[in-house]
Amino acid sequence: MNELIKQLQGIDQRIGYLVHIKGNADWGNLSEFQKKVEQLKQTVFDMGKDTFRMQLEKLEDSVCFLEERCEEGLTSMERVRIVRSPLRFSLKDILENVYEEHTELGGEGEANIDPALVVAKANIVRRIKKKPYTSPVMIIGQEVGHGEEFRNGGSCKPWGNEKAMRYMKVAETEGIPIHFYIFTPGSYPVEEYPGAAQQIARNLYTMTKLGVPMISVISEGGSGGAEAVGMSDFRLMFSHGYYSVISPEGAAAIEGRVREGQKVAPELIERCARQLNITAADNLRLGTIDRIIHEPPLGAKTDDFAFFARIRSEIIRATDEVVLKTKSVRGFRSYEVKRKKAESSDEAPQIDIPWDLSSREKERLLKARSRKYRNMSTHSFGVINIPTENMFKLLYSASEKLWYSFRYDLLKNQHKQMQKTLKEVSGEGTALVNRITAPFTSVYNKLFIQRQNKKKALAFSPSIEAQASGDYCIIADPLELTDTYTSPLANEDRTVTCPNAEKYGCQDLWIPDLYGEFCGVCENCGYHFPLEYQWYLKNVFDPGSVRIFNNEIFSRNPLNYEGFDERLKAARSRTGMGSANLTFDAKVKDINLVVTMLFSDFRNGTVGSAEGEKFVRACDRARRKKRPLLAYIHTTGGIRIQEGTLGVAQMPKCTMAVREYIDAGGLYIVVYDNNSYAGPVASFLGCSPYQFAIRSSRIGFAGPRVIRETTGIDIPPDYHDARNALKRGHIQGITDRRDFRRHLYQVMQTMGSPSLYYR
Repeated sequence: MNELIKQLQGIDQRIGYLVHIKGNADWGNLSEFQKKVEQLKQTVFDMGKDTFRMQLEKLEDSVCFLEERCEEGLTSMERVRIVRSPLRFSLKDILENVYEEHTELGGEGEANIDPALVVAKANIVRRIKKKPYTSPVMIIGQEVGHGEEFRNGGSCKPWGNEKAMRYMKVAETEGIPIHFYIFTPGSYPVEEYPGAAQQIARNLYTMTKLGVPMISVISEGGSGGAEAVGMSDFRLMFSHGYYSVISPEGAAAIEGRVREGQKVAPELIERCARQLNITAADNLRLGTIDRIIHEPPLGAKTDDFAFFARIRSEIIRATDEVVLKTKSVRGFRSYEVKRKKAESSDEAPQIDIPWDLSSREKERLLKARSRKYRNMSTHSFGVINIPTENMFKLLYSASEKLWYSFRYDLLKNQHKQMQKTLKEVSGEGTALVNRITAPFTSVYNKLFIQRQNKKKALAFSPSIEAQASGDYCIIADPLELTDTYTSPLANEDRTVTCPNAEKYGCQDLWIPDLYGEFCGVCENCGYHFPLEYQWYLKNVFDPGSVRIFNNEIFSRNPLNYEGFDERLKAARSRTGMGSANLTFDAKVKDINLVVTMLFSDFRNGTVGSAEGEKFVRACDRARRKKRPLLAYIHTTGGIRIQEGTLGVAQMPKCTMAVREYIDAGGLYIVVYDNNSYAGPVASFLGCSPYQFAIRSSRIGFAGPRVIRETTGIDIPPDYHDARNALKRGHIQGITDRRDFRRHLYQVMQTMGSPSLYYR
């Protein structure tokens, strides 16, 4: 009888699981089945064993039928609920059932740097022809836990992601593969040091050039939190998992313009989940993952041991594939690996592939990783194709590359080497001459030089009275802002009140003055009113030096998101631009530089495939022409949600381009203005070694509302301002808009290597 009672409890759990997935107890008469289970629990000892067994068999058949029906028609949102179920397996289950032995690093359970992020050194054993082969690996991933509240549902804090980065470097030192497991709805949005966005950016920057095979497996992949440990050489995804730019509830709140405190309609959540293309099949079609690991019907649970064997086979196979791409001789072994599906250990390839790499193989690994992410999402933006113009651009680019390589890599390098040699010889000769002439020079200085210096000082130093009365003038600084452009905002004949008037006693500002000679800055407190991006084009860069390129690339609607084509059309009509990224060549005080500018007018400066591609090409152009690269962020609202994971792919893609540019000796400068949040700040912007902000700008990972809904914490009004970003080390300085041109010139003169191209 005890076995029958256990069977009844199992059926009850399965019915509850179906209710959880469907979010509705009325589907398939589940509420009636729940009542039936309660009746059987109450009458279990009142009926005979045979009668009870018959009732159970009948109920079991009905539940099996509903499970099959549910699996056949699973929606995107239902897959999200499967992933969020407490019955689903976690990283701890994988560590115990996929790997032979493991040791956690950075603490266990609550005694951990960040319990949401688990790092472990593990061994995985392959049996090939009955002979065991043990390989050490580093395991890094989020841990949701089974009802453990202290793990924050797998939402890592900045110091958790910092721990992940630290042990990535340890794995590289030891030359062992890294297996990432992604179980997170997103990172915990706190800006305390080192800052959520900044740390994710550092992780991505590190992962671009890690010289070890990296495999990631996605169960729940929420945007930036997933990318913190998601960049890899091979991406696997569980068939019932989801990978998204934002949660369906978050997307619905944005699309429905739902105010804080209001409920989001379930129908809108379902529609957004479908339109975001978040399922494993969707991501495989879009090219953001490489292969799917199939789960049992309605998702794997903690006791699905056959499924864990499948994970083992798939993770070994994926690591083998990555390693084989680095080998010079791989034909037959590669064929054997691809021929087997690795659905189980019996079907896995029966060959041994060592996972340690030589220096040459590491180079091939990094090149393959670069190609992988450079080619990601290239099908999701539009390009205006003119065959003759494309041919001309191709020839021009090739000749340009040849010329700049000859000019800088050959001539200038030889010139610098000759200068260095001459300087060394001259230095030795000078030291010898100085030793011989030292006594005579000392006598001459005492007799003549000191007396002359005193006369000069008296002759050329203006008196205090002269300085005070203005009898002498200072030569105008050639780096002062040029008076060639006035904001259209200055045309209104009225006054405006400074937001800091109560605090600092600021007077009302007359708009023609504010947006004219004041450059949109309150003269009393320095508050910066927003200005259009055109102001910077006209006032920061040398007159006539701005030359736009990549204008043929434009944003599209790759997911066929409902109503988004009309919104893109409206943005193009209003701005005359095809995307939110403006790329151009320019000069500042005759110094050539390449500029990429995200501006607010087009979809609030959000980044999609077109914007990412233009950024990558700007990096390539700056590297080819040996010029500094400036990323001026007029505004960015983050990754464009209507492009789903194709937008998220821009985070590793653009970071890869930045890393390659910096490694080639380039100077990469980022300047934030207005509001800059989310994905771009947590990747290709936040990884710059030189980041600055215009005063009154706001920088962070998530806005106040998101933080409140995620953490339940009300943040102070100045939480994201530039001063706090400076205090936590996100940026390296704050500049006044009126001094931006001067400051940019100083930065290009002082930052970076002494061997920069333009010096």
